[in-house]
Amino acid sequence: MPEIVAKLIPQQPINGQPSGLKPPKKRSVHKIVFWVVGVVAAIIIGAGVSGFIWYNVQLAPVGSDISLLKKINIAAGSTPSQIGKELKAQSIIRSTTAFDIYIRLFSKINNLQAGTYRLSPAESTPQIIEHLVKGSVDQFSITFYPGATLTDNTNSKKKYDVTTALKNDGLFSDSEISTALKATYSSPLFAGKPSIADLEGYIYGETYNFNTGATVQDILKSTFDEFYKIVTDNNLVKEFKSHGLNLYQGITLASIIQREASSPSDQKQVAQVFYSRLAIDMALGSDVTYQYIADKTGVARDPDMNSTYNTRRVIGLPPGPIASPGLSALLAVAKPASGDYLFFLSGDDDVTYFAKTLTEHEANIINHCKVKCSTP
Repeated sequence: MPEIVAKLIPQQPINGQPSGLKPPKKRSVHKIVFWVVGVVAAIIIGAGVSGFIWYNVQLAPVGSDISLLKKINIAAGSTPSQIGKELKAQSIIRSTTAFDIYIRLFSKINNLQAGTYRLSPAESTPQIIEHLVKGSVDQFSITFYPGATLTDNTNSKKKYDVTTALKNDGLFSDSEISTALKATYSSPLFAGKPSIADLEGYIYGETYNFNTGATVQDILKSTFDEFYKIVTDNNLVKEFKSHGLNLYQGITLASIIQREASSPSDQKQVAQVFYSRLAIDMALGSDVTYQYIADKTGVARDPDMNSTYNTRRVIGLPPGPIASPGLSALLAVAKPASGDYLFFLSGDDDVTYFAKTLTEHEANIINHCKVKCSTP
């Protein structure tokens, strides 16, 4: 009996599935899930790598010219977003987004300081940010030279005039320089200076350091202060007066001497020559004076030109300085050498030759000044 019953009752498989049916293909489902996860992971990794590459590219310098500096003012109260936009507008950084990510990632967001900076597009965004975090306002130096004029209208390849110095490295624009040079300044240095006279001769030759943000007017005022310190330290007003000159006239004579001779000893002897000529109402006969006004007005140099600056024709001093005198030229006017020379010339060998008579002077021209003395 048990055998009959067993045959009547169908056998049930252990897993509950009817006999004769195939189990589902779980391996195929696992493959799909694995594939989807792999694709998603690849996308995420790819996006991360691409984002990392983009981020680092955007932090790179905008340019490569290390000499180019751009002036930027970060006003007090500026937000990090405003700072980033200003840097981007000035082409100092590549991306405001990368800028924002960096300052947040490295906790710089609350450390950016206001001020005026000169920043280089050749620096990376992290380097730019470091300047702003330090808050040490950048400085720049500018050098003016003894013997320099306000402008140089000649075709010289190398120029040392005041305007060129102010324009170097993109410091200031033509309009900023022009406005400052035409402005009115108050200083005891200008005693005796006619109101219509420009600043020729008053930009004292020296190297000056300034915080970025200084204006052309600030720079000029510093040169005036330095010049007047030279005047007071050397008692020049009194010294000039002892020779019958006021401060303005003393500066004017010193400017001529500065252009005529370079060594202090020669400058003192040249001063003696000029004082001797002034004493007998003899024209100074200085070629550098007519050369100056010819270059300034853009006309050909002519020793016979009709100008109050032509001291070959006009007796006495020209209307004003023709260049910025250095200390040695100023001291030469204050304390000239002794002697009774009435003539001098700078020879072709750059040696200064002095003479007491016209005959001696003409001999010096023949013997030492064949080239220079034939050039207007």
